[in-house]
Amino acid sequence: MRSAVEKQFVSFDGTPIFYRYWSAENGEVERAVILLHRGHEHSGRLQHLVDELELHDYAMFAWDARGHGRTGGERGYSPSIGVYIKDVNTFVRHVCDTYAVNIEDTVVVAQSVGAVLAVAWVHDYAPRLRGMVLASPAFKVKLYVPFARAGLKLLHALRGKFFVNSYVKARFLTHDPERIASYDADTLITRPIAVNILLSLYDTAERVIADAGAILTPTQLLVSGADWVVYHTPQHEFFARLGSPLKEKHVFDGFYHDTFGEKARHLAIEKARAFVQRLFSQAVTYPSSLDADRSGYTKDEFNGLAAPLPLLSLKRSVFSLSRAFLATVGRMSEGVRLGFRTGFDSGSTLDYVYRNRPSGITPLGTFIDWQYLNAIGWRGIRVRKRHLERALRETVAHLAQEGRPVRILDIAAGHGRYILEALAGSRDRVESIRLRDLSEINVVAGKKLIEQEGWSASARFERGDAFDGHGLSTLMPRPTLAVVSGLYELFPENAPVRTSLRGLAQAVEPGGYLVYTNQPWHPQLEFIARVLRRSHGLQRTPIEFQPHGPRR
Repeated sequence: MRSAVEKQFVSFDGTPIFYRYWSAENGEVERAVILLHRGHEHSGRLQHLVDELELHDYAMFAWDARGHGRTGGERGYSPSIGVYIKDVNTFVRHVCDTYAVNIEDTVVVAQSVGAVLAVAWVHDYAPRLRGMVLASPAFKVKLYVPFARAGLKLLHALRGKFFVNSYVKARFLTHDPERIASYDADTLITRPIAVNILLSLYDTAERVIADAGAILTPTQLLVSGADWVVYHTPQHEFFARLGSPLKEKHVFDGFYHDTFGEKARHLAIEKARAFVQRLFSQAVTYPSSLDADRSGYTKDEFNGLAAPLPLLSLKRSVFSLSRAFLATVGRMSEGVRLGFRTGFDSGSTLDYVYRNRPSGITPLGTFIDWQYLNAIGWRGIRVRKRHLERALRETVAHLAQEGRPVRILDIAAGHGRYILEALAGSRDRVESIRLRDLSEINVVAGKKLIEQEGWSASARFERGDAFDGHGLSTLMPRPTLAVVSGLYELFPENAPVRTSLRGLAQAVEPGGYLVYTNQPWHPQLEFIARVLRRSHGLQRTPIEFQPHGPRR
């Protein structure tokens, strides 16, 4: 039995999270296995898996997710499932940084809810992970009560936060009498789950299954054949869609949900061990994305969104009605009018979304504008702005600590609001800000904003092409911080993006920084593709889609 050392790391929001660390027998941390426990459980129940995997030369790590086990917080609660996913990212980064192990030499082994978190993390963050083993991922929980999910959504809307206690008895998790007894006696088992987490578990699963083709991480899927807790069909659908060139699936007839805790678990553990050893017996390879704009999963998705829908399809009718509504009644909204005038992907539209002040013709127009500004895509854009501003402030602080001048270049700044607002408290650190955009509308508005925000002494706005690599490479003085936000995903060809990045690489001083944003996934992608107008005049083409590589 390998002994665990009890540790703690601090997650992205300052929350301390408990974890266990089992060192490799040789004392080195050259290869790491990160274990993510099932819902309701904790890392202490994974001791048997550490021993039975018999991966003696691998360091192993397992956390207690927030609200579980020995990690603090309200039992079974997290503000969102996105927080759990960020926790996974922080945990893996902590392991890699603290124990000096490369992400390429790390494998994740996850069960049930932990497996869903692992998949969502790999999809959203696209780490160059060696691989992952997923045991009975909880893509769709069996609630048994008719219309339970719809009812929980309604109650959540009416009541806000509340909890649902697990109905699952230990005897329906495993046939192993010892595991049943230990589960029933374990005082650290967290039986309640917050309804927001339960509902978003479904939503997250549907999202990553639909877009599983974008996942390139080598994956093994282990399916329990007699699972009382989750449905099989979404697991098989996920595997069929999975884009990884190295993937394998095994179904264990008669197994209950706790795949790694079943009486005959050696069958599943042997498969997992063999897969991990296979991953480390060969070099890490990820498919090149340089030609992803010409072929592959994302190119197929692009073609599908660009192609017209069947004449008599219901979806075509819905999108036609949406276009008609926006072009008529929708124009009472100031934001919709602006979108038709400058494009829904334009710098003017984004600046309007950033300001987030509903306005329109008559109270009805203002109400339509409020709904427009609170669409999930625009809410995400405002979150992106906050992340971008934080990254800018942190990077400026890094440059200042290094004793280097802060010279900023944004090659497609829109109106430049996020730059100027982010650095309002750092004026004394900033030597110069150079904002560029190809749209004369944005240049005029940006110059006005520079004056309004009091940046005239150190900031300038000029017209420039973000895809002119030579022009970028010759800009003087050389920037120490380059910014590209909300640009590359608007264009489907890879070559101009590479030209732009090459020019930026030559422009920025050695050791300088690039702050870059992108959208790995968008819930309104097809609506955007088939309804909204692009700033350069093309209609009904995908404006948020980026086939220039795996979306990361």
